[in-house]
Amino acid sequence: MDGLMSETTERPIRTFHPRRGRMSSRHADAMADVWPRYGLTVLDGDRTPLDLVELFGRDAPRVLEIGFGMGDTTAAMAAADPGRDYLAVEVHTPGIGNLLSLIGERDLTNVRVAHGDAMELVRKLPASSLDAVHAFFPDPWPKARHHKRRLIQPANVALLRDRLRPGGTLHCATDWAHYAQAMAETLDADPGLTNAHGGFAPRPAHRPETKFERRGVGSGREIFDLIYRRT
Repeated sequence: MDGLMSETTERPIRTFHPRRGRMSSRHADAMADVWPRYGLTVLDGDRTPLDLVELFGRDAPRVLEIGFGMGDTTAAMAAADPGRDYLAVEVHTPGIGNLLSLIGERDLTNVRVAHGDAMELVRKLPASSLDAVHAFFPDPWPKARHHKRRLIQPANVALLRDRLRPGGTLHCATDWAHYAQAMAETLDADPGLTNAHGGFAPRPAHRPETKFERRGVGSGREIFDLIYRRT
C-alpha cells in the first residue's frame, strides 16, 4: 500500500499491488460529494510541493497515514485527535470510498485523502513538516524475492525521517514476526532515529485495532509495534 523510489528519476519498485475493487453506492456517493473537498490524486513523478496549510486550511501538527485500508482506524484516530490533521494515502479505491464516507458521516474536517503511491506523496512534502508517520500493517511481502518491495527499507526510512519534525514519531505495526525484526534492524540503523521504548513498544491505547490486526490475532500471530523518534 505504498511505494519505493529514491529521490531521483529512477524507475520505482512498487511495494503495493494496484487494486480496483467494486464500490458500493455509499462509497460512490462519497466520491462524488466528499472527494472534491477532501481528496487529492498523487501523480507519479510530480514533485510540485504540497502546501499543507492550504490543503487543510490551518497550520496544525500533521500525521501521515500510509496505507489506511478501509479507513476505520484513521477515522477513529482523527475523531479522537481534532488538534492534529491527518493526511491518509491509499491505492485501494473501495477503501478510499469508505474513508470518504466516514469523513462525511462524522463531519471530520481534519482528514485529507490521497489516492496513489505513498512515497511519491512524501516527496511532495516539506522537510520537518510531519508530527508523526503511521505505517500500520503494511504488506509484509513474506517471500524472500519480494523483500525489496517492503515499505520499511533504508532509503524510504531516511525520506520519512526527513519529513518528520525533530521529536516526531515513526510508528509501525505488523503481525509478521520476521518483518518486525527486519523493521527493527532497519530503523535501528538509521542515524536520525531513536527507539522510543528500547525494543518493541507496548500496544499504544491510541491505535485502534485494525482488521489486519484482528486477522493476525485470529491466526495466532503476535502483534508488534515499533515507535521511533527523530532526534
